[in-house]
Amino acid sequence: MEDVQHIKVAKQPAQTLAMDPMKFILWLFLVSIIMLFASQTSAYLVRRAEGNWLEFEMPRIFWYSTAVLLVSSISMQWAYFAAKKDQFKQLKIAISITFALGLAFLWMQFEGWRNLVDMNVYFVGNPSGSFFYVFTGLHGFHIISGLIVLLFALRAVFRLKVHAKSLRQIQICSTYWHFLDLLWLYLFVFLLTFN
Repeated sequence: MEDVQHIKVAKQPAQTLAMDPMKFILWLFLVSIIMLFASQTSAYLVRRAEGNWLEFEMPRIFWYSTAVLLVSSISMQWAYFAAKKDQFKQLKIAISITFALGLAFLWMQFEGWRNLVDMNVYFVGNPSGSFFYVFTGLHGFHIISGLIVLLFALRAVFRLKVHAKSLRQIQICSTYWHFLDLLWLYLFVFLLTFN
C-alpha cells in the first residue's frame, strides 16, 4: 500500500461584509432622517383629519426651487463622474455649480416663506401653516448640513485630493445630496397632495 500523506489544509476565514465606517455612519444618519420625516408626515395626516385645517395654495416659488434642486442633483452626479475620470476642471465646475444651486434653493425657500406671510399663513396659527414651515424648515436645515459637506468636498477637490483612486469623500457627498433631493421631492409631492 502506498503511503498516504495527510495534508492539512488551513481553512480560510469566511469573508465578512465590510463597509466603510464613514459610509455606514452616513446610512445610519439617512435612516434617522427618514424616520423623522415619516413621523412628521404621519402627525400631519392625523392632525389634518381632525379638522380646523386652513387650505392654501403652495407659492409658485416652491416649484422653481424644486427644479433648482433637481438640477443640482444632475451637477452633483456630473462631479462624481468627473472625479472617476480624473477630469479635474469639470469636477471643480460641477461641484461649484452644485454648491451655488444649493444656496439658491435655500434663498428660494426663504422667499417662499415670505410669500406665505403675504398670504397670511404663519408659523403660529393654523396647524396647516405650522406643519408647512416645520417641513420646509427641517429640510432647509438638512440642506445647510449638505452645503457644509459640499464645502469640505469642494476644498478637497481644489486641493486635488479627490480623484479616481480617492472617491470616498465625493461618494459620501453625492449620496447625501441625492438623498436630500429625493427627500424634498417626497415632501413637495406630499404637501401638494394633502394641503
